[in-house]
Amino acid sequence: SKSTSEISESEPKKFDSTGYDKDLVEALERDIISQNPNIRWDDIADLVEAKKLLKEAVVLPMWMPEFFKGIRRPWKGVLMVGPPGTGKTLLAKAVATECKTTFFNVSSSTLTSKYRGESEKLVRLLFEMARFYAPSTIFIDEIDSICSRRGTSEEHEASRRVKAELLVQMDGVGGATENDDPSKMVMVLAATNFPWDIDEALRRRLEKRIYIPLPSAKGREELLRINLRELELADDVDLANIAEKMEGYSGADITNVCRDASLMAMRRRIEGLTPEEIRNLSRDEMHMPTTMEDFEIALKKVSKSVSVADIEKYEKWIVEFGSC
Repeated sequence: SKSTSEISESEPKKFDSTGYDKDLVEALERDIISQNPNIRWDDIADLVEAKKLLKEAVVLPMWMPEFFKGIRRPWKGVLMVGPPGTGKTLLAKAVATECKTTFFNVSSSTLTSKYRGESEKLVRLLFEMARFYAPSTIFIDEIDSICSRRGTSEEHEASRRVKAELLVQMDGVGGATENDDPSKMVMVLAATNFPWDIDEALRRRLEKRIYIPLPSAKGREELLRINLRELELADDVDLANIAEKMEGYSGADITNVCRDASLMAMRRRIEGLTPEEIRNLSRDEMHMPTTMEDFEIALKKVSKSVSVADIEKYEKWIVEFGSC
């Protein structure tokens, strides 16, 4: 996050908070605005198709404004759908970095809990500031928790009002009219693990709906390399073989397996020792490479967090409502 003073240096003009709650303006600038999240496409393992779709939906209109007019005008909103731990937030940050847009990173808790009673004002102000600092990307994570279907038991009056304000503001963002200039674009990028809970009206406004799947075999191997780059591995460790055994594991699950495997050698070394002996172990005595067997034990202990039934549910939703 950037401080207010940094923002005023990097922007030719500063948002005028006259008529707005000064505390809310400061809170948004402090907690949400990020001029450059500094995540590149290459920093994200796998997800080739998702990257391609996001480039076409968000990045290209910024680079080729003359082409993206009329019927080709940019999308108003993009929804990323998929299981937890698949890299949706990283993709949003990469979009903002590549486009060099101002990045508004909004979680549903920021809009509902953090400024309770101010939620509608905050939504309105968020879009006002996004238009001011345009081109902007507003990333709303866990959008299902503020935009669940109308009339459900979870919905209460406050969230109804926030949702109504969000829909009004999204109707007024860049991309809505044929003559909009992409350099003044405000793109709403949302992510959810529960697409079936999202309000129909909001779903319609998030015109491009993209599936972010679990990593492929190649992606899993790439994630293993990223997680293990600081670890000494025994000669018998075969990452391609481990990746094959991890079918159905999310990025977060893969990290947990790596963490568990990395602790195995230490567990073996201290077994049967007294606390005093453990404290006196030298660094060299603790320096042991992680073996293939360590990974096999870790794989037995760490189960995948996303079930086959969950995946089928995502795929069914995408077939019905996706627009890839």
